[in-house]
Amino acid sequence: MTSAPPDEAVRPQPAGATRPLHRLDGVRHDFVETSRLRMHVAEAGDGDAVLLLHGWPQHWYAWRKVIPLLAGSHRVICPDLRGFGWTEAPRHGYKTADLVEDLVALLDALELDEVFVVGHEVGGRLGFHLSLREPTRVRAHLAVNALHPYWSVRRLAPQAWRQWWTVLVETPLLGRTVLRRLPAFMRLLFQLGSPMPEARSESAVNEFIAALREPGRARAAERLQSEFAYREIIPTLLGKYRSTRLQVPTLMLNGTKDFALAPSELGGYERYAVDLRVELVTGGGHFLPEERPELVAETALRFFGCSGMSTHRGS
Repeated sequence: MTSAPPDEAVRPQPAGATRPLHRLDGVRHDFVETSRLRMHVAEAGDGDAVLLLHGWPQHWYAWRKVIPLLAGSHRVICPDLRGFGWTEAPRHGYKTADLVEDLVALLDALELDEVFVVGHEVGGRLGFHLSLREPTRVRAHLAVNALHPYWSVRRLAPQAWRQWWTVLVETPLLGRTVLRRLPAFMRLLFQLGSPMPEARSESAVNEFIAALREPGRARAAERLQSEFAYREIIPTLLGKYRSTRLQVPTLMLNGTKDFALAPSELGGYERYAVDLRVELVTGGGHFLPEERPELVAETALRFFGCSGMSTHRGS
């Protein structure tokens, strides 16, 4: 593991990723060699570890407003997922199970026996599956703008129209072309995702779009979406995970104006989870960590502090 001082921009490796990392007070940047790939990790603070998992198509910088709010009392660890940000972008390995294996390898490399998890969107999905795979290593999970794995066709079918945009980014070859060559489309998605456009600076949007201009990262963003669309949606709808009970205390924090996920889709988990609750943010959109960072941080601290961390131990 290598580190850089928090007040310096560092140029990432491996070769080909030439964008400098953003400066953020108190944040140190590490490149962690795991058993699977080299991962970039932004880290701040000390104390009990909190793993922040970003959504699609972002990277660690999506947590820039939340990090300082949690770092005063916790060790905040923000990895870039496979193919995103400054983490390596191999051609394969973008199934949900693969990405979860990456996270397990990262926890092993960091010698972390257990962590709290906050996952946004795709990161929230990974948080659920990490909890199912490693229930004794996840102390509690706050899933933000994400859906549990116990889907109901009855609930999801009427809202399927919300996914109209995915065909443009999940279709092989087309997806990576759109992501690289049509920044206006990506700006539209960011605009649709937030009813509070002032919550995200133009420079932040430019940063996420700039990452996608790298061919390997555009391919990775496409691959993650296509693996999910063509290999995972149908099995999940057919109940693939209903035989596995969720033991980890989990809270879903969702916006009532999330363009991609309606409140009516969130139920159906009651028979399959020991301790899973839903809280709705009135007027909240799809990017709550940037729209309502104080609320996300306060909710995480409250939930982690009162979740009865022994609830799922020995279950």
